[in-house]
Amino acid sequence: MHDFHLADQIYRTIIDYSAKNNLKKITKAVIELGSVVEHGEEIMPENLKFNIKMLAEGGPAAGIDIIVNKTAGDSWILKEIEGE
Repeated sequence: MHDFHLADQIYRTIIDYSAKNNLKKITKAVIELGSVVEHGEEIMPENLKFNIKMLAEGGPAAGIDIIVNKTAGDSWILKEIEGE
């Protein structure tokens, strides 16, 4: 569960963005993920997607399409959010 913390951070960022931009439904998020290490383990894109989708269940981002692109560096960027 070392990747759950990062998934929660990203999910909260998505929700904050949607609230500020009056999005009722969030359909897609694109994340650029570098080599982020938490609790001694690197965050894997598949695990990050799974955890964000789990956090989104029952909320405005339920069913969200998460795209994680690996990049250089040691951080993450929320590159794009789509919704209505």
